[in-house]
Amino acid sequence: MNLKQKDIIRIVEALAVKKKAVIAVHYNPDGDAIGSALALSLFLQAKGHEAVILSPNELPDFLDWLPQTDKILVATQELERCKQKIKEAELIFCLDFNNFDRVGLLQQPFEEATSLKILIDHHIDPSPSFDIVYSVAEKTSSTCELMYHFLANILKEKKSITKEMAECLYVGIIIDTGSLSYSCNNQSTYRTLGELFRLGIDGGKIHQLVYDNFSENRVRLLGFCLSERLVVLPEFATSYIYLTKEDLERFHYKQGDIEGIVNYGLSMKNIRFTTFFTERDDRIRLSFRSKGDFNVNAFARAHYKGGGHKNASGGNSYVDMEHTINDFCALLKKYKTELTAKWD
Repeated sequence: MNLKQKDIIRIVEALAVKKKAVIAVHYNPDGDAIGSALALSLFLQAKGHEAVILSPNELPDFLDWLPQTDKILVATQELERCKQKIKEAELIFCLDFNNFDRVGLLQQPFEEATSLKILIDHHIDPSPSFDIVYSVAEKTSSTCELMYHFLANILKEKKSITKEMAECLYVGIIIDTGSLSYSCNNQSTYRTLGELFRLGIDGGKIHQLVYDNFSENRVRLLGFCLSERLVVLPEFATSYIYLTKEDLERFHYKQGDIEGIVNYGLSMKNIRFTTFFTERDDRIRLSFRSKGDFNVNAFARAHYKGGGHKNASGGNSYVDMEHTINDFCALLKKYKTELTAKWD
């Protein structure tokens, strides 16, 4: 939903006086969450506000070159300090998530906070928990794209967007679109990218920092996924990859090491749907990707209490890996006609 004029006025008035602002991102923050949060934080600081970013858990290592990532407070490391920042906050921005159940240990503190809560996000069906909602799911590549429009067009602060901020926003857009390979079939996305390049960013250098900056363990984990954990089900035009906790320990897993691996399962000819199963301490995390009209958001909501976007979504299973995979394969029978139908 686009912002109403009364909400724009409310935000502008809130920012007219120096504030203590907290910026929240979701659990397992990705480039879109971190990029949009850093850009907003830099903007607020330049305007004289006190801004701090709170993350439920650690950031991926491949994003640590972005500005001020070392100043982000991580709840799993400094929970009490994070709670105190929320209590002191006069303004709360919630980025790249649509429900407080996505902020892990910080869910209750944020839900109990009484300061103004502003959501900027591109996922469908935002929760009514927020005071002001700027949520555009269709024809929007990322929260970073929305953040550019929020700053440039809603706050009328286009001249305040710096090269440093543009780099942060560019990272979120390329990560959430797989380097412009999906969720980007909109003119507005490319116009936004044009504005970011106008500020002098180096797209080639940023791509190298994001995609050519992995540890040896991460590269070996990818090879293991493709050689030992990739399963193809041609009768359902589907593939899946799975990793157990033992697999993750074997390759010394760090936050961010599995980012993007799900997409490899969709890179094969005649595969329309792929899933990546990752075993956690208390659940199996499922990441879904699809091509064409197969709606993985609807699939995740119907079977895994999850959600996201039409072609990229996620959910959780609370049985062991073997049962989770067996249940998933059984579900495919219900979707066989849809998955194997002729498509362009």
